Amino acid sequence: MADGVKPRVKVPKSASAGEVITLKTLISHPMESGQRKDSSGNVIPRSIINRFTCDFNGQNVIDITMQPAISTNPYFEFDATVPEAGEFKFTWYDDDGSVYEESKKISV
Repeated sequence: MADGVKPRVKVPKSASAGEVITLKTLISHPMESGQRKDSSGNVIPRSIINRFTCDFNGQNVIDITMQPAISTNPYFEFDATVPEAGEFKFTWYDDDGSVYEESKKISV
């Protein structure tokens, strides 16, 4: 598990039924490639966020596969239609097996 990983999401507190809203996500993550060495000359293990998903009330909204060239602290902004009140669940998957989650509710 990478140190200091912190997911952040921005979701409006409320929306009208059928309204398209903008969701913003950022995860603080070093995105180590596995090619750098520490001060002792040891290879720093690879640790890259390789997948991001967002679900609304259990239904998938977006599913992104990321490649090793993605930058540190990946940021995503995307639109979603809100059919009803519920909860958005955001999930980031790390190469090292770690999973980071954040949830935000929205009222209609």
